[in-house]
Amino acid sequence: MFYGGAAALTGLYNRTEMKLSEKVALVTGTSPNIGGGIAEGLAAAGAALVCVDSRADNAEDCVRYLKSTGARATAVTCDVTDERQVIAAVAAAREAFGGVDLLVNGAAIFNRKGVIDMPLDEWQRQLAIILTGTFLFTKHVAKLMIEQGRKGSIINIISTAGHQGEPNNIAYCTAKSGLLNFTRSAAMELIAHGIRVNSLTPTATDPSESIERAERWGRKGPGPDQVNRIMQAFKPFRDRVAMQKLPSPRDYGQAAAFLGSDDAMMITGTDLRVDAGAIAQYWAWDPSSKQ
Repeated sequence: MFYGGAAALTGLYNRTEMKLSEKVALVTGTSPNIGGGIAEGLAAAGAALVCVDSRADNAEDCVRYLKSTGARATAVTCDVTDERQVIAAVAAAREAFGGVDLLVNGAAIFNRKGVIDMPLDEWQRQLAIILTGTFLFTKHVAKLMIEQGRKGSIINIISTAGHQGEPNNIAYCTAKSGLLNFTRSAAMELIAHGIRVNSLTPTATDPSESIERAERWGRKGPGPDQVNRIMQAFKPFRDRVAMQKLPSPRDYGQAAAFLGSDDAMMITGTDLRVDAGAIAQYWAWDPSSKQ
């Protein structure tokens, strides 16, 4: 079932209250997967959205859909590793909506290579997008928040791979792990300005919602055979995680809306795990065994 029109976000996020009414959220990395789900969740909570992505179609498709639901949104194409482009993106947010109240640092690339096979330039590029991009957006959004006296919130997107030693994913694991302590350090520095900094940890994510979202955004979806292959590829993750059900981008969007709202006003320097129990799970326990 696909949703459209003014009721779209209400239907998709029917448990979301208007926690972010009159707030402006800037999200980096707005593909139809996790970033797009977070953007939709924040819009459903009442925020205006600045959708930032290195791919213009990701930012523009996200904004086009959000606007079709009645949300306020603007698209910005930006290489998060280029400080001049980051400064321009923050300026665009200020011009469009007056400033930024909530920053979600989600931009990332995937490169599943291990320490033996990872070329130096690919290592540096992946760390730059995940770590340097987060640093630059945090720096310049925080400066704007301080200048405007906004008691803002910053959320850094981690991964269960940032908590655990996944083989053959060396740069991603390293960068996401680095974001955990970046979050704590930035939280302690910015607390004096009333800015809260937290992180949100997703895990392997149910792909069905992302497929549906891409189609809602006007993209051609995969055929039935390809969908079946995708779903089968995620079956081991579903079977082995404690809840035996994978979270969706919608779940992350609702968690981000909470962290960015006044409901979380006493929470800073903390990681919120939306991982179906993956990190807490005892390593030798196989929930699929039913024992």
